[in-house]
Amino acid sequence: MATYDFIFNGLGLRDWCDQDATTGPMSMADLLAGSGGGQAEKTMLQSLWELPFPSLDALNQACPAISRSRDLTRGLEESFLNVKDPLKVVLDPITQPLSWVLETALQIFTTTPWWVMLPLLLVLVWVASRSWALMGFVATALGFLLFVDHYTFAMQTMSIIFVCAFLCVVFGVPIGIAMSRSDTMQRISIPILDMLQTLPTFVYLIPLIFLFSVTEPKLYGIAIILYAIVPVIRLTDLGIRLVDKDVIEAAEAFGMTRHQKLVRVQIPLALPNIMAGVNQTIMMSLAMVVIASLVSAPGLGVLVLRGIRNLELGVGLMAGLGIVLLAVILDRVTKAALARVNAAASVPRH
Repeated sequence: MATYDFIFNGLGLRDWCDQDATTGPMSMADLLAGSGGGQAEKTMLQSLWELPFPSLDALNQACPAISRSRDLTRGLEESFLNVKDPLKVVLDPITQPLSWVLETALQIFTTTPWWVMLPLLLVLVWVASRSWALMGFVATALGFLLFVDHYTFAMQTMSIIFVCAFLCVVFGVPIGIAMSRSDTMQRISIPILDMLQTLPTFVYLIPLIFLFSVTEPKLYGIAIILYAIVPVIRLTDLGIRLVDKDVIEAAEAFGMTRHQKLVRVQIPLALPNIMAGVNQTIMMSLAMVVIASLVSAPGLGVLVLRGIRNLELGVGLMAGLGIVLLAVILDRVTKAALARVNAAASVPRH
């Protein structure tokens, strides 16, 4: 007798429960219970101690008409597969440009000679930071990657981060601005952002693998963007909402329209927060690029995965060191740019 038989018997649902029941071989416990060879009746305390939670599987034992947990997961999978083809028809044309952009970026970063790419990156570091020390560190780090033959893998990782982080900013900043201007949109968006921020990284890949081919760059591109876009949205919304109300009232007193207030007052004052969001987005993009190597994303993550699969300790550690160097470079450059933005914002204007 199942634990929760009394519920369905008491409600008069026994006939409904047994309509789908199938007879099969009895378990040893059932045979012993039926023959009286089992243990003596349990005390009330023992029964209460071993009482299972009324989960789907526990209720199914008492009422076969109730679905089991595996039936629920199978139904979820079948529902997704049923909408897979219509979704693919809609999403394929929309997301195909992402594949083209990623492929183009990979081609540019990996085919450009190192003696051209390295000075370009150093110029970019100088524009962002105005720091000779940081330029020296970046040159040393990239020189080390060249020396250990990890430069091509590093450039593949860098190209993916550039594209995905740029798209995160392009889409994330307008969404954050819209959230800051509408409480309703903020209430709608926050649960979605919470889900994207707390969902395990591997879970992002599961539905995308069913929707797109593993050989398509947009598969890992979409996963990276979904994972990394949250900070720039949140901090853009926060930065604009933290703008002093007195400043807004002064702008209104000068006759500024809503668009002028946003462009000339709110965004410039919120720029430090937005830049902080960009920094976090870049760091999260790098973290997801490593995970995305499981679905054919090129770069240093492939070497990490190879080290794990083949138990090649040296390969994994050296690739991990390369990832650390890229993370430090990206973090220091974006923080230096943020410091310059903060310094410019603190200078009084006459």
